[in-house]
Amino acid sequence: MRIAIASDAWFPQVNGVVRTLAATVAELDRRGHEVELITPLRFATLPMPGYSQIRLALAPRFTARRLLDGFAPDIVHIATEGPIGWSARGWCIARGVPFTSAFHTRFPDYLAVRTGMDAEWFWPVLRRFHAPSRAVMVSTPTLAAELAARGLPRTALWGRGIDGWTFRPDRPPHPALAALKAQGRGPILLNVGRVAPEKNLEAFLTADVPGTKVVVGDGPALESLRSRFPAAVFLGALAGEDLASAYRGADVFVFPSLTDTFGLVVLEALACGLPVAAFPVAGPLDILGRDGRGADGAMPATIAALDPSLPSAIHRALRLDRSAAAVYGARFTWERATDQFLAALELGLQPEPKPLPARAPVSEPA
Repeated sequence: MRIAIASDAWFPQVNGVVRTLAATVAELDRRGHEVELITPLRFATLPMPGYSQIRLALAPRFTARRLLDGFAPDIVHIATEGPIGWSARGWCIARGVPFTSAFHTRFPDYLAVRTGMDAEWFWPVLRRFHAPSRAVMVSTPTLAAELAARGLPRTALWGRGIDGWTFRPDRPPHPALAALKAQGRGPILLNVGRVAPEKNLEAFLTADVPGTKVVVGDGPALESLRSRFPAAVFLGALAGEDLASAYRGADVFVFPSLTDTFGLVVLEALACGLPVAAFPVAGPLDILGRDGRGADGAMPATIAALDPSLPSAIHRALRLDRSAAAVYGARFTWERATDQFLAALELGLQPEPKPLPARAPVSEPA
């Protein structure tokens, strides 16, 4: 299959969308599919206002169309709703090429946090973007139900995975976290992700719990939070084995987000044997289950604590079994996730049903 993937998020950004796409592309290549990437690396870019680490393609329409015309894909997957995504969407509609899309990020909620406006103001744009998609890929059934309620019923499940060779419990911890424990500053409470207002990090950093709070990641709120919370340790962005060693060196992974559609970092933490503390909201509930025994509730041991009180969740998670967390995290593979991705593409390649011919209204009998 000739697959074009259009995304406004790509390296050197490090986030869940980029890691998901990179792992999926590697698996598609291994299976013999031809993949063309339409990413910011192919365009002139400018920094996103308020978030300079993200660079947006500058006037990408012409170049995107040239690249897509040259590749002639069987189908296009549009991963993001940014300038490249809109350009690819326009090309698909103009050329009659089917496309799928993905709902990775709750942009209405994120924009509401940043602007103070009601999130409902932003949903019409999202509906317009995804409406022509043959299948909107979502990470959880909960998100599929939410989109259906908002007028986007054509969804397909696309889960997530982890690199089981990297994210595993049987290797050394990160030296910085090992040093904190040696200094008697445990337990170590870890958060990993973008350091931005929408991640609700203040709920973590203000939680009244013993131990040392460690934040791994970069983002527009980093310097502000570093100055406001000097007792916390900010390690910056980590990747690969360095990131895995940070998970292994901690005692609890704290996920305070209220808006994430999934939370790839939750899987990575579990696979490294790190129990999770989170709020009982969509995302954590879909991965961990309400009782912390997995989405289906079938785990014999508890691997996470979900509680409306984050300090209570942290206290409970500190008592959980690390080995059970590792067993559960290892279930999530990129092979299985890519099976779902390809199934959604196959769905997108099916012919659209022809609309029924209009029928003349039947007049009422006299």
